[in-house]
Amino acid sequence: MRKIANHLKSLSDHIRVIFLSSPPINEEQLRRKLSATQSGRSNESCGVYANALMELCEEMNLKAINLWSAIQTREDWLDVSFTDGVHLSAEGSKVVVKEILRVLREADWKTSLHWMSMPTEYAEDSPYYPPTPDGTKTINVSHIFSRRCLQWDV
Repeated sequence: MRKIANHLKSLSDHIRVIFLSSPPINEEQLRRKLSATQSGRSNESCGVYANALMELCEEMNLKAINLWSAIQTREDWLDVSFTDGVHLSAEGSKVVVKEILRVLREADWKTSLHWMSMPTEYAEDSPYYPPTPDGTKTINVSHIFSRRCLQWDV
């Protein structure tokens, strides 16, 4: 891991990397899915790997997200975060997106990669936007649409 991180840092001042730790797992759900056979994985071991990555990234001044911790902050994480005990559901994926957007928002990167900081290519009304009720002009809904879809980012 350290070798990879050093290589990435040496490539360019303009490369931006965010490391994601291993997420937690739902051991019971995984056992049911694998018909009671042992998977060899445990939530505890996932936490060990996640913490090791976070320590290394902090030491090397790299951006990282501790998915293992972030997903478990939700009280019902065991019930809603996975499709099979390992793979993230839509709810689990929302946590990942939220954490990535948080890092992008907080990062002191020039130019910022947070979606609200990026230039808008079509800031004015566009023929691709829906027309007003009377059909005389279009309504720029891109900002409204984005905010509604990403309410958890606001």
